[in-house]
Amino acid sequence: MERWLALELASTIRHDGDGGVTDDLATVRETALWIRSQGELLGGPVRPGELVVDENLRLAVIELRRAVRALFARVVSPAPPSPADAHRLMPADRAIAHLNTVAAREPVAPQLDWPLEGAPTARLLSAEDDPSVRLVSQLARAAIDFLSGPRHVELRACTAPRCVRYFVKSHGRQEWCKPSCGNRARAARHYRRQRTDGEAGPALR
Repeated sequence: MERWLALELASTIRHDGDGGVTDDLATVRETALWIRSQGELLGGPVRPGELVVDENLRLAVIELRRAVRALFARVVSPAPPSPADAHRLMPADRAIAHLNTVAAREPVAPQLDWPLEGAPTARLLSAEDDPSVRLVSQLARAAIDFLSGPRHVELRACTAPRCVRYFVKSHGRQEWCKPSCGNRARAARHYRRQRTDGEAGPALR
């Protein structure tokens, strides 16, 4: 299944399985664990010692997440955004400015690699020494790539009860982010229909 770094960042706010919402970036330790879990999408493992995850980095990632989730809300509009932060979304113009500013903090240049036996490939060479700046800038560039790419039109906010995730549709009729959300949504519909039928009372003959 295809994964997007921007979607992974937005999904650090999620349903906790108990009727509430949890934040995978709530502490410095949790933030470090999340960053390490994204090693593949970041282009390689994040090794202990290479990056010092502190409160400043945690807050920078959270502020970037606020911008990304605000722009995800704009993508899915006029459908409602994720209920997790629908009441306190960053204004879209501010979110765009923040995303662009953070992405620009790391000066990068494309470098061509072309082995004798193989196809040419490109990579970005960074001129930034601070790994924290590199990390947050890479997250911002990943969000820009996703929002400007072809799959952003398939972005949806899951409408299942209690779910707060955004997801990319993998097929035309997909309504929820995962099967368990679909089961929950169908059960809720069934319950509402039963209540409506019960309140209506027996039909007159």
